[in-house]
Amino acid sequence: MQLNDIKENFNLVNSVDWDMTPEEAIALHLEWGPLRSQAYYNSRDNENETVYFVINTWKNPPILTLVRRKGFDSEELGDFRLPRNLETEFMKGIGQYRGVYAVEGKVREWLKKELAV
Repeated sequence: MQLNDIKENFNLVNSVDWDMTPEEAIALHLEWGPLRSQAYYNSRDNENETVYFVINTWKNPPILTLVRRKGFDSEELGDFRLPRNLETEFMKGIGQYRGVYAVEGKVREWLKKELAV
């Protein structure tokens, strides 16, 4: 899957939760912690589905991944490279640490522009 494939899939684009973080997805689907607010979700059950982007810096180069999580299941819908300038700036901004990060700031702005959101 490429970013253009996502852009053309209006249902998928509209299902992206731009505020979801990897930590919050785990809290929601695996019930390991607090959410941004209990009122945000009606229930924590296997029917909840969340679609969100993350940046995985365990890989070199860092990879932008679209994730669909439902209950205990997680599916990577696509992996993408960031533009080099964003990749460099992002890595510098996190101190070169490895991990899985939420999509925020300039990366989110670029991604929304690419997907025409």
